[in-house]
Amino acid sequence: MDRRRTAMTYEVSDDRDRFDLARAHRWIATQSYWAERIPFETFTKACANSLVVGAYAGDGSMAAMARVVTDRATFGWVCDVFVDNAHRGAGLGKLIMAYLKAHPDLQGLRRLHLATRDAHDLYRQFGFTDLTAPESWMEIRDPDVYRR
Repeated sequence: MDRRRTAMTYEVSDDRDRFDLARAHRWIATQSYWAERIPFETFTKACANSLVVGAYAGDGSMAAMARVVTDRATFGWVCDVFVDNAHRGAGLGKLIMAYLKAHPDLQGLRRLHLATRDAHDLYRQFGFTDLTAPESWMEIRDPDVYRR
């Protein structure tokens, strides 16, 4: 089901038919610090198994995106939040986060997480805080997985 939120000349939607997978992959694979060089096939699979949203400019082109890995019942992980350079400063990060916070599939989750090196003040506006028990978290990390 397509859910929309509009601000000025931008519209946010979870309509997969509108989501520009090739553009999103280009952003994440070439301009992100967290998934540089991610293969298109891997990114496609990640998006297929996530809630994906795009922010669209008045001409219909995708200007920003975000992805939430979620079971839609108990847990969600906000990731791949990205705003195209040409659209930065237009409030798209806030627009996308407001959209996600209100999204029906993300209501009632016990936990909604994200990990980021930047924009902490933005995410705090939407209720995100530092981990309450970081000593409980563990990970298996392979930062070079896309370089092999």
